[in-house]
Amino acid sequence: MSMQVKGTLLQILKMESGVSKAGKEWKKQDFVIETNEQFPKKVCFTLFGDKISLIDGITEGSELEVFFSLESRDFNGKWYHNINAWKIERAGAVGASNNYPPDFSTGDIPPESGDDSGNDLPF
Repeated sequence: MSMQVKGTLLQILKMESGVSKAGKEWKKQDFVIETNEQFPKKVCFTLFGDKISLIDGITEGSELEVFFSLESRDFNGKWYHNINAWKIERAGAVGASNNYPPDFSTGDIPPESGDDSGNDLPF
């Protein structure tokens, strides 16, 4: 399941690392955003492995759009949940998709034709 949410970066938590039972090294980075809704929610996302670099250069207070997937797993009869971020975009960044039309200026109006016959109709 893949989803996205926009919000303000509140906190970048300390990076964690370790070694799995299989002997593979792992690292993860958590960060918290607050949504821009009528009733804001705080959400903690996790970045794993090479995805940690997605948060590099982003400072607290930045407006972000986070793309993530949800995952749950059972361990000894108890369920655990992960909110795994896989893409982060700065809100308003060049190339970021938004649904606003481009700004309009008077230079966007084409010049009038030189035909002064008074007949503007094409037929």
